[in-house]
Amino acid sequence: MTRPTFRFAPSPNGELHLGHAYSALLNAAMARKTGGRLLLRIEDIDLTRCTPEFEAGIFRDLEWLGIEWEEPVRRQSEHLAEYGGLLDRLIAWELVYPAFMSRGETRAHIAQAEESGRTWPRDPDGVPLYPGLDKALSASERKKRMANGEPFAWRLDTAAAMARVDKPLTWTEFAGPDMDTARKVEARPDLWGDVVLARRDVPTSYHLSVVADDALQSITHVVRGLDLFAATGIHRLLQELLELPEPAYFHHRLIPGPDGRKLSKSFRDTGLSALRSAGRTPDEIKAMLEA
Repeated sequence: MTRPTFRFAPSPNGELHLGHAYSALLNAAMARKTGGRLLLRIEDIDLTRCTPEFEAGIFRDLEWLGIEWEEPVRRQSEHLAEYGGLLDRLIAWELVYPAFMSRGETRAHIAQAEESGRTWPRDPDGVPLYPGLDKALSASERKKRMANGEPFAWRLDTAAAMARVDKPLTWTEFAGPDMDTARKVEARPDLWGDVVLARRDVPTSYHLSVVADDALQSITHVVRGLDLFAATGIHRLLQELLELPEPAYFHHRLIPGPDGRKLSKSFRDTGLSALRSAGRTPDEIKAMLEA
């Protein structure tokens, strides 16, 4: 019988905050309850924002909270070739295409469409979908522009990918951390349009690397924040395309900040290290999260 395997997968692009602490503690508790394993993954494919200093801070914070994990720690930056191999399969199947439109060009195209009265579709996060005009380029034009060094991103042709799978997609979502009840959720990758799977200089993205790592690490239970609930639709599509195993999911509640929004590194919300320096104890942190 497969041993339950959980993972906590932070990015070292800022300090861990209370939301990360909640997710890490919940993964650890669920692993203990099931007699399972807890793995630590460092998601550091963003080579410009991720730093060794932030990674060291992750280890300090988790050790301070009393969380233990199995070694070795997986660092995504050390496995880019593996992700590139999966990307090459998708390229060979013509399920991804090089997208050359810059952010400015994309915004201008969408603004023009909206000015003419068209309602432009948006993904579950509220971001306008990519226009996808590049799909009409000929193979020779694509090769020419790529050879000339034009910046581009590899985007999934979501409609073509769904047609290749050609079956309804679902995932198993647990109702709570006790994992005593679950439901099937319809996966809707089409809501995201043609998502980025890689860039010219980095052969992967969050979506591609996370499904690859969950498979390679034999993750059976993905426990993460509710903000990633809808993104599971894209992950299920990639799992089916690449014949990767399907884990079960539990998307836990988010920890709000004082103003009610979810905590975020981008807003430099108070990190665990600052709370520790202010004299807070791990027990106090746990009490704050249970309140």
